Amino acid sequence: MDLQALADFNLVATHGGFGRASRITGRPKATLSRRVAELEHQLKVRLIERGSRSLRLTDEGRALHGRTEGLLAEIAEAGDAIASRAPIPRGRLRISAPIVLAHVALSRIGARFALAYPEVDLEIVAEDRVVDPVEDGFDLVIRIDPAPDDRLVGRRILDDERLLVASPALTSPIPATPHQEHVPVKAVLLTTMPSDATWRVRSGPAGVSLLSPEPVLRLSSLLMVRDAVVAGAGAALLPKLLVAGDLEAGRLVQWATDDHPPVGIWALQSSRRLVSAKVRAFLEALAAAFPDRAFNPLL
Repeated sequence: MDLQALADFNLVATHGGFGRASRITGRPKATLSRRVAELEHQLKVRLIERGSRSLRLTDEGRALHGRTEGLLAEIAEAGDAIASRAPIPRGRLRISAPIVLAHVALSRIGARFALAYPEVDLEIVAEDRVVDPVEDGFDLVIRIDPAPDDRLVGRRILDDERLLVASPALTSPIPATPHQEHVPVKAVLLTTMPSDATWRVRSGPAGVSLLSPEPVLRLSSLLMVRDAVVAGAGAALLPKLLVAGDLEAGRLVQWATDDHPPVGIWALQSSRRLVSAKVRAFLEALAAAFPDRAFNPLL
């Protein structure tokens, strides 16, 4: 049996179609289709029923997929084990990361990494959905406060907190006396923020205050919210890593800090895979960029 054809069949079966498997793995759709057809011809059975808009596995296809998927994963792990001993990282490296972190930091980290490791084909996908590293074809996924998952292993690379920030032209409404409640504040909010939201913030001698944000503008992304706050539309609770450069440059001022524990940002990979040389190198690049798990806007 042709192992490459079998691997391509399992890719199509796992991802539910030739097009999706092609997009995730980078292998041409025509090649995947040809390989599966060759495997069907070799085995003299139909493995996939192809429709105009979808496909499904035949009984023989489901049986073959179920019995060989794990075996091929073990072969891949053996290859990763050998590759991890190689002195020079090489090969394709796909990373999924939250949009804010990707835009604020990973483009520069990725650029330095690409220059340092020219034999690695690096791809960073900025998205806020929770992806499956195996099913979606990622070597590394970066998540904020991920839920425990025994299928994933990794390390905490960065700590962050939310800051209440505004343009220097605006006056802070936070009272001087502590524990004030329902203090109104003109705010720029995400479209997903409920209308009855309350901000619980800490500010120096004022202690903890409960603020009632009054939306002057609703936007669909944190990057848009940040731009509107810089323009003076209102205040917002934003990740420190997103506004650190603006605070440093004086484009924004900090009124208070969100009264919740800092969040942890983790780099995770499938627990079924050994850490390859390329993944290890990128983790080292992240550690160098975030010493003591702290963000530096000048990194």
